[in-house]
Amino acid sequence: MFRFKQFIIQQDRTAMKVCTDACVLGAYADVTGSQPAGQVKRILDIGTGTGLLALMAAQRNQTAQIDAVEVDEAAVGQAQENVVASPFAERVHMWHGRIQDFRPTNRYDRILTNPPFYTNHLRSPDSAVNRALHTDELSFPELIEAVVRLMEPDGQWWVLLPPFEAEKLALLANQAGLHAFKQLLVRHNGQKPVFRVITGFSFEERDLHEASLMLYEPGKPDGFSENRSVETYTSEFRTLLREFYLIF
Repeated sequence: MFRFKQFIIQQDRTAMKVCTDACVLGAYADVTGSQPAGQVKRILDIGTGTGLLALMAAQRNQTAQIDAVEVDEAAVGQAQENVVASPFAERVHMWHGRIQDFRPTNRYDRILTNPPFYTNHLRSPDSAVNRALHTDELSFPELIEAVVRLMEPDGQWWVLLPPFEAEKLALLANQAGLHAFKQLLVRHNGQKPVFRVITGFSFEERDLHEASLMLYEPGKPDGFSENRSVETYTSEFRTLLREFYLIF
């Protein structure tokens, strides 16, 4: 179980658990638009897992309708329970199935994705873990095709990946008419390399704005230490997650 300020994520029946980088995506992606909250009316979470990104989006945008698609049956059931137990149950809707087969009536202003990215790695004996981590059931071309089909002409797609996969996805997306306009490079600390990249895509071609985020202060216990404290995290990270994490 992972407790946030406004909702709780139960995760005992899902392959992918709550992780810091997914929380950063949920807090960083633009889900409201440049005008007051409500301009973004429809949000799609592809591969919702526990429902984390959908619930974070619902908390940040208090009027949007949010659809969350998940192929794993157990994960859908648990995500639905998390949604029902939240204050956002009337606005977040779960769909069980493949995004390749998802055919909604309307397109979306924002699409959020924390996709599988392993290709040739060793397999887990757990089929649910394989679905969550490996691209067999949702390749990058299939994901891009779904985004192009489902996103509004002035919409945005926000995706979280490791650096190598983020570069690969950006090249494929560009060929399909999706252009990266914003990137957040995430490091554990200043001495560590970038381990995750959050990229915002749109159909409009514009200059790429790049920013960085360090999770932990240099010289202090990292996130894997039992001695971590509030002061372990950088002020930028605390500010970004303040509306979600209980410790902030």
